[in-house]
Amino acid sequence: MHIAMLSPIAWRTPPRHYGPWENVVSLLTEGLVRRGIDVTLYATGDSITKANLKAVCPRGYEESLDIIPKVAECLHISELFEHGDQYDVIHNHFDFLPLSYSSMTSTPVVATIHGFSSPAILPVYEKYNESVFYISISDADRAPSLDYLSTIHHGINLDEFTFQDRTDNYLVFFGRIHKDKGADEAIKIAQASGIKLLMAGIIQDQQYFDDFVRPNLIAGKIEFLGSVGPEQRNQLLGGAIALLHPIFFNEPFGLSVIEAMACGTPVIAFNRGSMPELIQHEVNGFLVEDVDQAVTAVAQLSSINRANCRSHIERLFTADRMVDDYINAYQKIMDKTKQKSAHPWGYYKILADNAKFKSREIVVFPGMRTNLESHQHREKHWLIVSGRGDVTLEKKVSTLAPNQFIDIPRYSKHSIYNCSNSIDLHFIEIQTGDFHGEDDLEHYEKLNKQ
Repeated sequence: MHIAMLSPIAWRTPPRHYGPWENVVSLLTEGLVRRGIDVTLYATGDSITKANLKAVCPRGYEESLDIIPKVAECLHISELFEHGDQYDVIHNHFDFLPLSYSSMTSTPVVATIHGFSSPAILPVYEKYNESVFYISISDADRAPSLDYLSTIHHGINLDEFTFQDRTDNYLVFFGRIHKDKGADEAIKIAQASGIKLLMAGIIQDQQYFDDFVRPNLIAGKIEFLGSVGPEQRNQLLGGAIALLHPIFFNEPFGLSVIEAMACGTPVIAFNRGSMPELIQHEVNGFLVEDVDQAVTAVAQLSSINRANCRSHIERLFTADRMVDDYINAYQKIMDKTKQKSAHPWGYYKILADNAKFKSREIVVFPGMRTNLESHQHREKHWLIVSGRGDVTLEKKVSTLAPNQFIDIPRYSKHSIYNCSNSIDLHFIEIQTGDFHGEDDLEHYEKLNKQ
C-alpha cells in the first residue's frame, strides 16, 4: 500500500506552535510509517517526517511573508496530482481546492473534511461527491448533501501529554483569539469565579483582541501568553483546574479538548458541534449553555475525577486508534475501486502512458492464463513482483519468480499463466516501440484457464 498524504502548507508539518490540520497529518503519517506502510508526504520543505517528503513550498506561508499563498498552494497540489498514478490512495487534508484536481488521476482520492469554513464551499464537495471518498472528523460535522465513507475522530500522541493529578489554582483558555472561540466569555467566567485565567493561542482577530482581551489583562488575574509550543502546552493544560471552551460555532472537533483531558484536566464547554462526542457530561467535564452555567460548573469541578479524563482519552482518542481507522478506510477504498479489466484472467492498472513507453501493473488470478497475443509495433518487458508465472514465448515456456524478468520481442506470440491455485500473480509490464494502442494487438486464442 502506497499512500500520498497531502498536508496543508500554512505551517510546517508538524507545526512548531499552531497548526491543527498539520498536526493531525503528522501524527497519521508517522503512525502509518511505523506500521510499515509506504507514505509520501506532500508538505513544506522544512517538515519533519520519516516518510518520503515531497515539497514545492520551502516553508509555511504563514511563517514567510515572501511566499504568495495561492501560488504556493496551486504548485503544491498540482505536484501531487501530476504524479498521482504512482499511488494506491491519495489522502487530501487540504480542504476543497484539491478536489478540482482529482480527475487528473485514476488513483482513488479520500478527503478528510476538517470543517466547512463557509457554506459557500459546499458546492465543490457536492460536485465531487460521487468520485471522492469523504471522511468526517465528527458525526456533528456532516453535510446532509454529502455521502461519507466513515467518521474518524482525531487522535493524539499520549507521550506528549503528562497526567497531572495535582494542579495550580488557575483556569486555562487554549485556542484562537477569535469571537468563535469565546475568549471574551472565558474571561467573564474566570472573573465571575474569582480564579486566575491563563490564555494561549494565536491572535486571529486583532480588533477582537484589542476590544475584548487586552483591556482585561491584569498580571496575576488574566494573562495572555501568546502561541505556545508542545512542551509549554503540556505544562499549561496539565496545571489547570479546567479548560474553558465557550465556543460560539459548531466546532467540527476541538483538539485542545482532548489534549486537556489527556493531562487529566476537565473541560467546561458550550454544548455545540462535536462537544457531546468528546465530553461525557459530569464525568470528564461539563456541557453548558452559557456563561452562568459555566460559572456553576467551575464551582463543581471537585466532583470530577481527573483520572477519568485521562482514561477517556486512552480508550477513544489515541493516535494509534486513529491510524487503525484510516488503514481500514484505505483498504475499503482499494477494495471498492480495484481496477478490473474486461478480461476474465485478472485486471491491470495503467501506471504511465506516453509517446515513448507505456507501463502497466498487472494481476493474474490463480490458475488463469492471459490470452496468447503478439504485437507488430512494440516490445514488452515483464518483471515479476509476487507469485510465480509460466511465460509462453513462441514455443518455449519459462517459469519466473519474484524479481525475475523476461523480454518479449515484436511479433512474438506470448502469454503468462499463474501457477498458483490460491495466490495472485503480480507483475509490471513496460511497453516500448512505435505504437501502444489496442490496434497493435493480434489474438490467437481466448483460452484463459489451464
